[in-house]
Amino acid sequence: MASDVIVETRNLSKVYRDFWGRQKVQALKALDLEVHRGEVFGLLGPNGSGKTTTIKLILGLLFPTSGEVLVFGRAASDVSKNERIGYLPEESYLYRFLTAEETLDFYGRLFDMSAAERRKRAAELIDMVGLAKARRRQLREYSKGMTRRIGLAQALINDPDLVLLDEPTSGLDPIGTRHIKDLILRLRDEGKTVVLCSHLLADVQDVCDRIAILHNGELKELGRVDSLLKIRDETLLRIGGLSDQARQQIEAIVQQDHATLLEVDHPTTTLEDLFLKIVRDSEARPGRRVVRDSRAEEEENLVSKASAQNDGAAGGSPSAEKKEVN
Repeated sequence: MASDVIVETRNLSKVYRDFWGRQKVQALKALDLEVHRGEVFGLLGPNGSGKTTTIKLILGLLFPTSGEVLVFGRAASDVSKNERIGYLPEESYLYRFLTAEETLDFYGRLFDMSAAERRKRAAELIDMVGLAKARRRQLREYSKGMTRRIGLAQALINDPDLVLLDEPTSGLDPIGTRHIKDLILRLRDEGKTVVLCSHLLADVQDVCDRIAILHNGELKELGRVDSLLKIRDETLLRIGGLSDQARQQIEAIVQQDHATLLEVDHPTTTLEDLFLKIVRDSEARPGRRVVRDSRAEEEENLVSKASAQNDGAAGGSPSAEKKEVN
């Protein structure tokens, strides 16, 4: 096994059986994949596709029906490997009457950390996950998003080399989600290996280097995110300050090459980026709003689409009106 391969599964299969030993569900079917050192690897798929089962097999919490799992070059059943692993389950099982500081101190004791080391590590992690103001509140008073944050801090208490995250952004608002994504990228920059299990496409696309797409327990796709998302038979041109005459010339060239001009439009942002921009702008300039004229925007979209469909047609698009309300 290569030294840079942290997790490897070989023909891994898992069958859940009922009380009588009859096959109930085949959660995984001959899964072969490798997770390399220092990368964020995403397990993507709908509910019931085998993502959580794969995580539990890596941890040694489940035993495979056939095949094997190797972690740090050792069998997943070797419990000593877990000293180098941090795990955030889909539902965090934490003691509700402990504070954030007491929770991290408790889990630090499980790794035989000294009292001084536990205090230092807990303070760093509480600040890292943004719970400094709630460090002495009992967890029963925490929201779902705050519980996910302290759960992530608990998973990092032992400064692990491999971090397994099962739906880490579940229950978080867009700002909390962005914070968790930034933390995952920070862990990667520190040289740690992260396996992210999620069914949220935006989470996986933003932070993962490579992904494996599972469906009904089978591996359907494996590769780098940028490569998998690239559409090979289409070309995207982004041009600023293009005149109407130049646009007509480009459209004429497309027709001469017997190609199809699918769309000419302005680039768009994502809903997440728009939301975060609005929140940050509101914090910087409270009381200011920007109201867009939706009818003007609809007319702009119609004109843009018509221009793309009519061969050789020219003309600009009216700009959407903006009204600032102070």
